Amino acid sequence: MQLRPSAHADTFARDHLPPPEQWPRLLFDLPELRYPDRLNCGAELLDRTVERHGAARPALRDGHGQVWSYGRLRSEVDRIAHTLVRDLGVVPGNRVLLRGPTTLWLAACWLAVMKAGAIAVTVLAQQRAHELRTMCAIAEVSHALCDVRAVDELAKAEVPGLAVTVFGGEAPDDLLRLAAGRPQSFTPVETSADDVALIAFTSGTTGRPKGCVHFHRDVLAIADTFAAHVLRPTAEDVFAGSPPLGFTFGLGGVLVFPLRVGASALLLEQAGPDALLPALAEHGVSVLFTAPTAYRAMLGRLASYDLSRLRRCVSAGENLPEATWREWYAATGLRIINGIGATELLHIFVSAADEAIRPGTTGLPVPGYEACVLGPDLRQVPDGEPGLLAVRGPTGCRYLSDERQREYVRGGWNITGDTYVREPDGYFRYVARADDMIISAGCNIAGPEVEEALLRHPAVAEAAVVGRPDADRGQVVVAHVVAREAEAGARLERELLEFVRAELTPYKCPREIVFAPSLPRTPTGKLRRFVLREREEGRAEGSGSAADR
Repeated sequence: MQLRPSAHADTFARDHLPPPEQWPRLLFDLPELRYPDRLNCGAELLDRTVERHGAARPALRDGHGQVWSYGRLRSEVDRIAHTLVRDLGVVPGNRVLLRGPTTLWLAACWLAVMKAGAIAVTVLAQQRAHELRTMCAIAEVSHALCDVRAVDELAKAEVPGLAVTVFGGEAPDDLLRLAAGRPQSFTPVETSADDVALIAFTSGTTGRPKGCVHFHRDVLAIADTFAAHVLRPTAEDVFAGSPPLGFTFGLGGVLVFPLRVGASALLLEQAGPDALLPALAEHGVSVLFTAPTAYRAMLGRLASYDLSRLRRCVSAGENLPEATWREWYAATGLRIINGIGATELLHIFVSAADEAIRPGTTGLPVPGYEACVLGPDLRQVPDGEPGLLAVRGPTGCRYLSDERQREYVRGGWNITGDTYVREPDGYFRYVARADDMIISAGCNIAGPEVEEALLRHPAVAEAAVVGRPDADRGQVVVAHVVAREAEAGARLERELLEFVRAELTPYKCPREIVFAPSLPRTPTGKLRRFVLREREEGRAEGSGSAADR
């Protein structure tokens, strides 16, 4: 595929794209996906929306009573964009790390990076120094905008050459103080539709994160496919959800989709089930994005809250059990829109809404996408037989300088790593993950990454991490450890758990450590993870869910 001429002065991201022959086949069959050569998604989401709907409409709100109109949001974004360019020396194509809880200011920073023609690398506020250091090295990040409350771990990462600017503090060089003196109108960089807008990191089965590269047109494409054709939002909607902006599920659900149609979004720093329900009621949320785990957790408390404005419930991140769908429908009268997406494709590509929903299935290919089920030989298998889910559409996998591109893209298809069955009526039904990824409460966790963290402790000789089935979270992380000389007991377990919590994002940490004299291996020394998985399945059947223990 021939790329349009770039507007980036720093061409690192484009220079490290996989070669075109390793890309998936891209589809632009829908008329709305035929974007102009010059396209800045930040300007489209903000400036063009203001032109269509006016500056007075509410755009973003938080849980503390702040409400920003589209006009206020545009002014703050443009001031930050000026600061990026004039004060911080950001040039088009530079990678800018964004770190902090989900706030109005983090959203404004993301939009400012877009308008300035730079590349957003949005990470989680909980991620640890080791993880941050690795991602910054892969993407060669030059600048960082960090919430003052999340700066300590970033400083601890000691990323060479990284210029960190904090926001939300009292220092004279705080980003917001610098921005306050800048003009409230910024001319967006005329980026190419094919210029890189963001690099989203996802864990791989080897534990080394993969940088998923997405263009300016990709950001709009997810709004013009899944949101427009399946979700069908209106300008009167109020969006909210639990996934943070560091996850592309959250980026689409609480920022891109509402801005594309002139709706508003509630941004929550704390968005667990306990915080979600009162927030949904207080702010009259009409569109909700969260994982099946949260829907299950909220079921028993629905009677205490007025959710009469809620009309759309979207589930992704893990498989939605049919029982959860039916219980939620019985309690609320609302049909959960199930979906499967991937960081590699940016957002949801198989889904269904309203009368098209078939409980127990994920749905149909989203308009603009195609999907099929392939066997090991990459030939389509008959309906009713399991195989690998394969997808293609206007977005697709482009790893940043990573050999695993050849594994994810084969024969022009994105191979998601999920085992699926296509039913005779065309609906796709989830079977299982096809790799060693653990999916817990909607979060992808690479077992080898957790193993590497454990192995950095001097008392650990060997480690193997697998998922144990869990009724509440889908899976929980369990580590099997061979200790060196230390006594393998409760004291060492506590010590190892504390150690890993200091190394990794909390959701990746084991719920339990099982000590063993050895790990099951083949004669050639290869770890037999399936043996450990079978043991954990047996324990789960005999012990109930983690919540019961």
